[in-house]
Amino acid sequence: MFEYPILWEWLSFAVRWLHVITAIAWIGSSFYFIALDLGLVKRPHLPEGVYGEEWQVHGGGFYHIQKYLVAPGTMPEHLTWFKWESYVTWLSGFALLCVVYYGGADLFLIDTDVMELASWQAILISLVSLTIGWICYDLLCKSPLGKNTWGLMALLYLVLIAMAFAYTQVFSGRATFLHLGAFTATIMTANVFFIIIPNQKIVVADLKAGKTPDPKLGAQAKQRSLHNNYLTLPVIFFMLSNHYPLAFATAYNWIIAALVFLLGVTIRHWFNTTHARKGKPYWTWVATAAIFAAIVWLSSLGNGAPKAEEEQGADAGAVAPAYAMFAADPHFEGVRDLVQSRCAMCHAKEPLWDGMLHAPKSVKLETDAEIARHAREIYLQAGISKAMPPGNVTYLTAEDRDLLTAWYESATAGKATE
Repeated sequence: MFEYPILWEWLSFAVRWLHVITAIAWIGSSFYFIALDLGLVKRPHLPEGVYGEEWQVHGGGFYHIQKYLVAPGTMPEHLTWFKWESYVTWLSGFALLCVVYYGGADLFLIDTDVMELASWQAILISLVSLTIGWICYDLLCKSPLGKNTWGLMALLYLVLIAMAFAYTQVFSGRATFLHLGAFTATIMTANVFFIIIPNQKIVVADLKAGKTPDPKLGAQAKQRSLHNNYLTLPVIFFMLSNHYPLAFATAYNWIIAALVFLLGVTIRHWFNTTHARKGKPYWTWVATAAIFAAIVWLSSLGNGAPKAEEEQGADAGAVAPAYAMFAADPHFEGVRDLVQSRCAMCHAKEPLWDGMLHAPKSVKLETDAEIARHAREIYLQAGISKAMPPGNVTYLTAEDRDLLTAWYESATAGKATE
């Protein structure tokens, strides 16, 4: 990653682009079918086995859609499956997790103020948590409690809150929110892969064999689809949360995460009720606004108590071995002066820039250790590109940017020759 930062960054961009594209396809089809299902109308003289129908207009044409509650009497010649949107969304998301958080574990995944971990330990915790999350959820759904859809969702909510708190005890705030998104998305995709699609395949096989499909298969798939519907909006928030340190880098970030899940419920309840033609529950928007106000208030309560000086020890400002090459480079003294004078007014524990409460993306550049640790980001954002500072408000010159570039490339060249 140090030797090929530009290629690594473009790899991240390519995987992220794929992830966004497939996520749009998955979420779009999911929301469409939920709205379609809720909007079905039961009318007389519908064909046998048809639960309801819907007339829609789009793109200059009319569509007449009918839903069979279990299955039609005969297998249609052409059947469109909706599954790859979900699979590729998860696979690309996991690839992005590997590229950004596993590849840069010591920078994005681990926070030594939270827990001292080796990169392999943090990655192992991440993988195990994602796997166990699905197993526990699936067992709950298949337990007697699974017959009570809303009771099951309430218990799932408690599990998500517990995971939010647990992640804050292990990872950085940024990684906590990302993992909550990955934890939830894993459950959603596993629902499709292990339950929804297999159940539908059994129904298709029964039809081809001339058997009557078991209606329990459809009911089970519908329950999992409902869970996915209410979890989608929080997942989107957590996947975009790295842009908002006020959410992930404050003292009560795990409570903020818990409230975000509630936001997803209130917003989806409005749309689901409206699509089902059961009225317009305006109270959901009042509740949404109140929850959002609570999130704003919680974010203003500080970024958590720092470690006591005696806990930090004398080496708190020491540069980690992985980044020592940047602090040892001959260019570093000039880079330090430049960063502290042009960047640290924002990238600080207590930013000096008017109206800024927290360092952007929680990146602090006040000490030698912090500057060395973020060498790659400084090189990419302010060296070879002009992304930072925004609008060049601190007037970095071409010579300043050349210094930052020379520093990074000199340090990494030295490492490459070892």
